[in-house]
Amino acid sequence: MSDQGVSRRHFLKVSAVAGGGVMFGFQLLADASPTHFADAIFSPNGYVSIDSKGLVTLMSPNPEIGQGVKTALPMILAEELEVPWDKVYVEMAPLDQAKFGAQVAGGSGAVRGRYLPIRNAGAAARQMLISAAAQQWGVPDTECYAENAFVIHKPSGKKLSYGELAAKAATLPVPTDIKLKDPKDFKIIGTRVHNIDNHKIITGQPLYGIDTRREGMLFAIVARPPAFGKTLKSFDDTEARKVSGVKNVVQARNVVAVLATSTWAAKKGRDVLKVEWQDESKLESTTEHTASFNELLNNKSDKPGRNDGDIDIALANKDHKIIEATYEVPALSHANMEPLNFFADVKGDKVELYGPTQVPSRLRSDVARALNIPEAGITLGMPRQGGGFGRKLQSDNGVEAALISQAAKAPVQMLWMREDDMQGDFYRPASMFKYQAAVNQTTNQIAAWHFNGAVLSGGSAGRADGFPAGSIANYRADNHSLKTNIQTGPWRAPTSNAVAFADECFLDELAHQMKKDPLELRLELVDIAKSQPTGKGPGYDPAKYKSVLELVKQISGWGKPKGPNVYQGIAAHYSFSTYAAHVAEVTKMKDGKLRVTKVYSAINCGRVVNQSGAETQVEGAIIDGLSHALFSKVTFDKGAVVQKNFNTYKFLRMKDAPLEVIVKFVPSEDPPTGLGEPGLPPIAPAVGNAVFAATGIRYRKLPFEFPKV
Repeated sequence: MSDQGVSRRHFLKVSAVAGGGVMFGFQLLADASPTHFADAIFSPNGYVSIDSKGLVTLMSPNPEIGQGVKTALPMILAEELEVPWDKVYVEMAPLDQAKFGAQVAGGSGAVRGRYLPIRNAGAAARQMLISAAAQQWGVPDTECYAENAFVIHKPSGKKLSYGELAAKAATLPVPTDIKLKDPKDFKIIGTRVHNIDNHKIITGQPLYGIDTRREGMLFAIVARPPAFGKTLKSFDDTEARKVSGVKNVVQARNVVAVLATSTWAAKKGRDVLKVEWQDESKLESTTEHTASFNELLNNKSDKPGRNDGDIDIALANKDHKIIEATYEVPALSHANMEPLNFFADVKGDKVELYGPTQVPSRLRSDVARALNIPEAGITLGMPRQGGGFGRKLQSDNGVEAALISQAAKAPVQMLWMREDDMQGDFYRPASMFKYQAAVNQTTNQIAAWHFNGAVLSGGSAGRADGFPAGSIANYRADNHSLKTNIQTGPWRAPTSNAVAFADECFLDELAHQMKKDPLELRLELVDIAKSQPTGKGPGYDPAKYKSVLELVKQISGWGKPKGPNVYQGIAAHYSFSTYAAHVAEVTKMKDGKLRVTKVYSAINCGRVVNQSGAETQVEGAIIDGLSHALFSKVTFDKGAVVQKNFNTYKFLRMKDAPLEVIVKFVPSEDPPTGLGEPGLPPIAPAVGNAVFAATGIRYRKLPFEFPKV
């Protein structure tokens, strides 16, 4: 075997044999090569093409980072086009904003933003095919309909295939009066469809940026600053150039790249590279951040995000019981399974780029700026990506690869080792939240709620108008930002991933202090929010919020005996236009340890496009959120990350995963809303609240450290 590593295909085969299992192949929807679109006769828009043989190719315009859009978006198109799902090919669309608009993977926005445009594209193509058939038969369009990639004349039963109509349809104008299908006639949307790439993933076929191979390509491993606040001073590449396979060593801004004929040779070269770093700014530590958060939270912010009533008067009222708590969440790494990589071939003003990015257009612009060349000379290909979670909203991997290629005058694949990834991430910022609440002891109602949050770097610590805003007369939300030279950025469900833990755990604390059922208290508050006049209400729809609370109550059997040593916790959250409520079950095991054994999830995300994909998104978000709630954190010591690999930055193992996750969707006729992220925020507080129910111990800091009970 070559020193370039074990192929995924070989790994999967070996794993199946070693585990004593059988690896099943799946005959799924074929994925076309990029030649299909070029043979099109009929292509009324960027999303669909049909050739003379009737081959229908559907384009998926948004980057696929594991969220299923490469399957869901073509499903929408096939629905309106009236094409059977097993008769189409799906391709990743090229970067072309003129055709597709913004091609981004982030903010759970792909299906939400594309739903109506893609329906219109499919419906327009269908109407043009119907018109082509009607003209050929000399009959009115109204006598014809489309079905199973044919146009049929209702009175006579005559029919023509899309392939037979493609040339004629291509000559017709694109209609402006587009008639969408009645949702009651949907045949594909709302069904279960396997992920379009399942077969290729299972069989280890090259799908990802890390699989890229080009003639003459060199592998680049890069030496980067070992801490935030340090910059490159000098380097000596004498020993690195002696390593067999090493071809070059180049500097690209603040890094040094070793280029070789294999990743192993490049790594060996980097290992003996002598680099001297110098301090440029303060080398920060987590202990300092925590101390600064505590100082900030002693004060209100200059401009509260929301300020209903008078929080000071309510908190000073002697008839009110005051409850206080402080919650903490750590910085987190994105830790994508596919390490950061990018291919670049820079030849003067002409650049070929290929690799994982959630923001291809921005990356192309940033590369053009870094190389000081026109953007028009840059081509960018988008492979499937082995995780994103917000890390690839940054363009540094593509820019770095391009700068290395330019300096080396060679095509390169830049690849980060896991330690590089852990030290060079744009982290979920650490946050701290201080709460004060007043409970009216006469009415046993929440009279005041004061949220005061502090977050590392820019952005907001919390959403000012999120639940329970609009349901409490005296409500104030303050936010503080602590400046830092440590890189921070969006991490799956930004802001919500942290503040939901604090909000929902504190609400659970109030429920127990008030001797109210935690789920019933939430329903009570939602009903108050529903009654608020316009302008005083919350930044969410109380009726939809209530819908997931009621559904999760039903499916989880909330309040009913669950058997010995089984305890439940509830949490809900609204983010990316979607409502999610989870009930987590924690069981005291025979060895005295606690385990999350079951999670019930209720989701209101509008119309579900792919039932299978939607369930997978929620299940994945729950596992991801649970993993980081139980195990993961990033801390800094003098600018350096302490957790340098997966032995210290820990993830959920199979033995710790829930035995069952049950996901149900609130039936809805509304257009789809976000789904890649909303399932994550409520899981940490649901588990924390279940642990309290089981042990009486209240955890206010992530990750949890379960006691032996």
